[in-house]
Amino acid sequence: MQIKDIMVQPHTIDKSDTISHALDIMDKKNTRRLLVKHDGNLIGVLTMRNLTKELGTRKKGTKPASSLHVASAVSNNYIQVLPDTKVKDIITLIKKNNGVVMVSENNDIVGWVTPNELMESNHFGGYAAEIMQKDPITASPGDRVSHIRHLILDNNIGRLPVMENGKLVGIVTEKDVAKAMRAFRDVVSGNQQDSRIKNLIVEDIMTRGVKTTYTNTPVTDVVSIMIENNIGGVPVVNLEGDMVGFITRRSAVNAIVE
Repeated sequence: MQIKDIMVQPHTIDKSDTISHALDIMDKKNTRRLLVKHDGNLIGVLTMRNLTKELGTRKKGTKPASSLHVASAVSNNYIQVLPDTKVKDIITLIKKNNGVVMVSENNDIVGWVTPNELMESNHFGGYAAEIMQKDPITASPGDRVSHIRHLILDNNIGRLPVMENGKLVGIVTEKDVAKAMRAFRDVVSGNQQDSRIKNLIVEDIMTRGVKTTYTNTPVTDVVSIMIENNIGGVPVVNLEGDMVGFITRRSAVNAIVE
């Protein structure tokens, strides 16, 4: 199988556009990444992780998201290959770089491949317990959102299960954090942001009613849940309903490599 057989067309944005506009596109297109161009040239990739970092930094002062530009948050974490490159040859590279694969032909980007396309095009054996992270980083409903942002950036993760009294009560993602930071910049005046943001806690932004899977669920079914619901992680529970692990897109890519 070649890259051209599984690649998709990326949604694009210009580097001069605002971060606020980028978030709107991501929300509308239900995507975590945008291809950044300028005057027809490839600039890089804009990810939800980039936005989570940019919207929370104090270096940008108290400017609203509508005043911050995409160029300030672009990443060059991608690999560029030709359309006839074999899929098996890029899987390890995606795992190593945790980025995307740009497909170029005659100096034009004709598509890209993300972990989602790898998940959709591969067959998985085994069960959830065999590929899950057994000790995932978790959050509590009362944790400050600013603290969760640091956990996401420092550990290079996209989401955390939210636990209360030993029970799974929700999940908080980098998208939740980015949207919260955007709202803060847009609504709260600059001289109040530092004091007010300390009062924003996980319970205010987390998602409840989380989809879960069991330890004995086939991996192929877990992957289907993530693809069909466009979610990046699924908590794994035992028969008693206790969370015992967590499966992410990265877990699936690692399983393909292995």
